[in-house]
Amino acid sequence: MLSHVVLMTFADADDAAKAKDLLEGLVGAVPQVRTLQVNLDELHTPVSAHLCLITTHHDADDLRGYQEHPAHLELAQWLRPRLAARVVVDFSS
Repeated sequence: MLSHVVLMTFADADDAAKAKDLLEGLVGAVPQVRTLQVNLDELHTPVSAHLCLITTHHDADDLRGYQEHPAHLELAQWLRPRLAARVVVDFSS
């Protein structure tokens, strides 16, 4: 199983809640997603990101399928212009 972890910081922190709703909407719409979890930061420290997305996939091919899926690409068009920073970690377990 491959886990895909994305930490996002938004130019406007208020966009994080809308992003959470949109990302959760991918469940069931993108068959390559085994699980999807989205959490918003609660402590708002100087080093905090606003949102953490964790998805799991069978393998790297399924991750690519998720990233290339039309529903994900449409969401990314809304999301990317609002991001100030994004970091990703992908790992197998």
